[in-house]
Formats: sequence, structure tokens, C-alpha cells
Amino acid sequence: MTGKRYPSLSIIIPTLNSERVFQRCLESIFEQDYPEHLVEILVVDGGSEDATLETAKEFQARRQYTIRVISNPLKTGEAGKAVGVRHAKNDILAFIDSDNILPHESWLQEMVAPFEDQNIVASEPLFYTYRRRDGYINRYCALIGMNDPVCLFMGNYDRLCSITERWTGLQVLARERGRYLLVRLEGRTLPTIGANGFLIRRNILTDMAFGEFLFDVDVLPWILEKEKSIQVAKVKTGIIHLFCENLTGFAKKQKRRILDYYRLNVFCNRKVAWPLRKKIGLGIFVLSCVYILPLLWQSLIGFCRKKDTSWFFHPVACWTTLGVYGFAFMAECFGTRREQPRVNWTQ
Repeated sequence: MTGKRYPSLSIIIPTLNSERVFQRCLESIFEQDYPEHLVEILVVDGGSEDATLETAKEFQARRQYTIRVISNPLKTGEAGKAVGVRHAKNDILAFIDSDNILPHESWLQEMVAPFEDQNIVASEPLFYTYRRRDGYINRYCALIGMNDPVCLFMGNYDRLCSITERWTGLQVLARERGRYLLVRLEGRTLPTIGANGFLIRRNILTDMAFGEFLFDVDVLPWILEKEKSIQVAKVKTGIIHLFCENLTGFAKKQKRRILDYYRLNVFCNRKVAWPLRKKIGLGIFVLSCVYILPLLWQSLIGFCRKKDTSWFFHPVACWTTLGVYGFAFMAECFGTRREQPRVNWTQ
């Protein structure tokens, strides 16, 4: 690393009862080969009642990287990211979720390298890292390249998918740049870039009035409201995402996703665009769940490309998502929807 200049980093980690995964997250950060004086870690906690804060204190004592614990009274990850941005001091913001693990010690170096090009505003890993020893749901999510199977049918995913062998189903302009793809984005139909290892120049976000919540999928659309086009690097590396361990956890996270979507869209007055492509994709998703065979065909394609029995969770994931989203939609229509509580929430 001698003789090379690296940008300073503020790593923002929202937490809420994250002890199950948080230690492994911090361990992977502390293993990075990156100048210690250029890194600050902001643990933005929503009121954890487990050992999350004790874990943060243990790593603070190592004094390798500066760790600051900041309160997040609104508890959600989106609120935690907003708080983190306001407290961050360094050049590049790195959004690392508490259930993320950096897969190798040069990960931060690889992720900041594209910022040598001043036209690049953000970077993100190209894929989720697959590990044979992980649970079947984590293996499935890594192979399909997303946590919500609806995105497969809409095309708005942002990690390499073994079924399509593409990192997104949308038409975007991408050029090879050695260790990364240089992606030019325009308009409002964008991949869901912005979470699980997303890096962005701090000055871009501090110029935005995003309020009390920072939604990852809104960041690039906000930039494009001012710019005709932007350039993002999809770095040819992965990130480990420990999404959940079992079907109950999967259903719980899908429920939180859809209820937060309805509540926060109204509360924050979000302008979420639903182009015709997404509506058609949602219809295809519903029909595929009803007729089953398309889901089995996708599972078979995935299995042929990567022989792992976790592919046969795909129909279950789709049916579970359809059921959870369907009940939430009906509750919204009849005015019986309830806010998803964070009481007793664990990561």
C-alpha cells in the first residue's frame, strides 16, 4: 500500500438486536488491509437490547479503527442510514449492513479503486458471495442474486443471477474497465442499486434533502433529478449477505419489507415510479406462482448452472412472497394494515 493514496471512508452500519451476525461483520472490517487513520465506523443503533452494543465496545477497545455508536430513535435501517450520513466526516460513505461480511481483506481497496475516476459517483459489488457451508436460504439468495424473487420477474435486480446469467434484467449501458464494469445510468428505470456494500461520494448525499429516512433505492434517482446521466462502478467482487436462516425468518423479512413500503411511502411522501415493465413483471410473477411450472423451470435452470439443492427453495420463496404481499395488499385496500413493530426484532 506504500505510495498509493486512498480516500477516507465512513462505514455506516445500522443495527437493531444484531448480535447474531454483527460480530462477523465487524471482524471482516477489522481484517481489511486499509490505512487505519482513514476509516471511521458509525454504528447507528435503534435501541438494541441484546449484545450488539457490547460487541461494538469490544471492537472499540482494539483501537484499530475509530468506532462511534450513534442513537437511531426511529429504529429502521433507512432512518439509521440517514443518521449515519449526517454524522459522517470522510470522503466516501460505505453502507454495510450488520448482516454483511466482507469476503476478503482487500475488499475495501477494490471497492474504492474506481473513485480514481472523478466521474464515477458510486460503486457496488457485482454479485453476492456464494458459500457452500451457508444455510439453504442464504445460498439461494446468493445464487439468484436477490432477496426478493419478485425482482427477478420485474428485472430490477442488481447482482449477478445464475438463472439469467446477468446482473440486471434492465437495459443499461455497461463497459469493461478491467476490475469493474463502468455503468452509465439514465432516466428513472434503474436497477435497485444502493444496499449491501454500496459506496458513494459523501458530498453527493450531503447536498440532498432526504429527511429522516434514506432509502437506498432512491439515492440514484435523486441524483438523476439533477444530472442527465451518472456513472457507477459494478466491481467484480462479491459480498456475503446473511439474509436469514429459515422459512419463518424469510416470511418475517418479506412482511417487514412490504409493510414498511406502504407505511413509509405515505409517511415520507415518496415518489416511487412503477413503469409498465414492472407492472407486467408483477403480473407474470403472480401467474407463475399460480401455474407453478415456470417456477420449477427456473429452479431447474439454476440447478443445471450451479448444482445446489437450495434452488428448490425458489418455488417456496415465490409462494411465500406472494402470500405475504397479497395479505398486505388486501389490508391496504381495506384500511386494516398495521405498522410493522420493531419490538423484539432481531437480525
